[in-house]
Amino acid sequence: MTMTRAVPFFRPDLTELEIEEAVDTLRSGWLTTGPKTRRFEQEFAEAVGARHAVAVNSCTAALHLAVEALGLRPGQGVLVPTLTFAASAEIVRYQGAVPILVDCDPITLNMDLADAEAKLTRVRAGEPVAGVCDVEPVGIIPVHVGGFMMPVARTHEFAARHSLWQVEDAAHAFPAAWRPAAGQPWQRCGEKTADVTCFSFYANKTMTTGEGGMSVTDDPATAARMRQMSLHGLSQDAWSRYTGADRLQWDYAIEAPGFKYNLTDMAAALGLHQLARADQMRRRRQAIAEEFFHRLAGIEEIELPPVSEDRLHSWHLFPLKLRLDQLSIDRAEFIQQLFQLGVRCSVHWRPLHLHPYYQNTFGWRPDDLPIASATWLRLVSLPLFSSMRQDEIDHVIDTVRGLCSRHRHAFAAISLPAQR
Repeated sequence: MTMTRAVPFFRPDLTELEIEEAVDTLRSGWLTTGPKTRRFEQEFAEAVGARHAVAVNSCTAALHLAVEALGLRPGQGVLVPTLTFAASAEIVRYQGAVPILVDCDPITLNMDLADAEAKLTRVRAGEPVAGVCDVEPVGIIPVHVGGFMMPVARTHEFAARHSLWQVEDAAHAFPAAWRPAAGQPWQRCGEKTADVTCFSFYANKTMTTGEGGMSVTDDPATAARMRQMSLHGLSQDAWSRYTGADRLQWDYAIEAPGFKYNLTDMAAALGLHQLARADQMRRRRQAIAEEFFHRLAGIEEIELPPVSEDRLHSWHLFPLKLRLDQLSIDRAEFIQQLFQLGVRCSVHWRPLHLHPYYQNTFGWRPDDLPIASATWLRLVSLPLFSSMRQDEIDHVIDTVRGLCSRHRHAFAAISLPAQR
């Protein structure tokens, strides 16, 4: 096969407004955390319906600050979905605590609360789960895979019944929302959906600052702790020290051993205008997703992602599930041929329990989380981004249809010669 035209897996959707704001920041003479970061925090908090927002340099940083502020410590455990990116669990390890891995729902790919219940019950009864034992479960980190939100009411009920705090990994879920039933009000992701909700602004996310993230919460003490720990645990940041209205506040105190997680004004300059266009970009991704659904419907070799009238999907991802029993090639070859035909794609994700670290450290094995073990072998995420051109959309659809047709299993019976 030869390359035709390459459709990237993602392309940032930037305008002259972001460029002009970045140039304005350069000319201002203040590049690090300052007035534009503060404005970005205020506008983002308003956009998601939260009281407080803390801008940081990644969603990983946001998640780490959240569990630190909630007091996570060694000897404790946190329920984490196995089908997620490295950050959701590694921030638990940063604190010396233990991720208790949970299987996924086979349709939505989100955390299966029934499996969470089973694993939590066993751990609290003192029974080992894989190699996890002798830990005190204190929290849960739900992940909204691809931007399709978990049922918030069920997750809240689960957490409350088991006395767990919630830190929401919403790296894919801005802007997204859920409601318990059609006709009821929408609840935005970040609007009292967890104790802390953490968003990503990485280059391929639904809005970008290049690198960046945001924690939101309604609790002022949690917000204050995250803000302080985001910059070395100092009593005040550089903007406060050097731009005081009354007098120069040059001194500071180290109040805790913090981290270097602050967002810069250069990044916030992009974020301000990305935020202003976030819903417009979401509607464009939804329109592309709807075209994918319409033109890929009825292809027996693939399963399309779930949709619901009770979810406002951010459409960060468009994950296909291959029906491998109906294809003559496996997922690796399917991806290779997509690549050769000019369609870049990805896989979300190899489950955590199938990575060497979690197998060697905690003894997780494929049979401990069977749905994720089987499902990930079928997953392929197609390109979906707001700046996709129509010719790119057409090429992705035509390529997927062509591969499914070309590699469809032939089930015709073999005719044997008659005996004489």
